Amino acid sequence: MKISLDKPLVETTFAVLDLETSGGSPKLGAGITEIGVVKVKGGEIIGKFQSFVDPGHSLPFFITELTGITDQMLISAPFIDEVLPTLFEFLGSPEETVVVAHNSPFDMSFLKAAAIVHEYEWPDYVTIDTARLARAVLDRDEVVNCKLGTLAVFFGAQTSPNHRALDDALATVDVLHGIIERLAGHGVTTFEAMRNFPSRKRRPKLPIVE
Repeated sequence: MKISLDKPLVETTFAVLDLETSGGSPKLGAGITEIGVVKVKGGEIIGKFQSFVDPGHSLPFFITELTGITDQMLISAPFIDEVLPTLFEFLGSPEETVVVAHNSPFDMSFLKAAAIVHEYEWPDYVTIDTARLARAVLDRDEVVNCKLGTLAVFFGAQTSPNHRALDDALATVDVLHGIIERLAGHGVTTFEAMRNFPSRKRRPKLPIVE
């Protein structure tokens, strides 16, 4: 059973997740190198999870340049089949937890591919994409794009994204909370209303409240 869609946002547990990977797609042989998750409820952080992951192959140079993660850092890291059970335990039940990620189809594709390969049943989590929601709630003259770095600056995130999983997840938490505040201005207070908020229609600019 999935989470109740009419649950108030203030009572919803969000697991904000970010992955670092060795490439752009699991279909091309790329693997997960780092997982970071921040669990929040009612605007407060209630738990954190971080783990390096051995992708089973050497990292391309450009990935090390981008993330700062090296092969040496992953020598003693667990493989993904060892990490998944602990990750699922931390995320919790799909009845209680909504999984959030920035450009969530990317992160979910890697996790679901790993679950299939290692024959783990995928918990039927409902997911939220902060990139999609940002495009829905922000006017075009407010941000030049909806990249995580841009949104982190716009919403005054306390952590700057730096292509490391836990820091990027922390930045996404602040972006999520900023989006929820914007949604409240549209009368959105439940998870169902948040999930169904229009993504294609350009939103009018909201008034500034002193």
